[in-house]
Amino acid sequence: MAKATPTKSGHKHERKKGSLAAFPEVKRAVQRRMRTVVGHIQAIERMIEEERYCVEILKQIAAVQAQLSNISHELTKSHMKGCLTGEIHAGRGEEAIEELAEILKYLR
Repeated sequence: MAKATPTKSGHKHERKKGSLAAFPEVKRAVQRRMRTVVGHIQAIERMIEEERYCVEILKQIAAVQAQLSNISHELTKSHMKGCLTGEIHAGRGEEAIEELAEILKYLR
């Protein structure tokens, strides 16, 4: 049986519950997009080593930040559709709202 781990709000989740295991298509998409981000970051490292123009580097950094933001939003959407909806249907709406508020703090 999976071990329960508390979140900052004190709400306990099974380790697999709330994970990408429940969303294999999202997991694959996130993995693919993260590989793209890693490649992009490696390219930025090369640009720095090559002493490229700062504006070019900054544009690439902004592109990586946008990619990570998109990944965060996709994960949040999946979590809301699956996990938070389940919590609400199970009568734990207050906990779901607290968890959503915790998530939103990190998406600024």
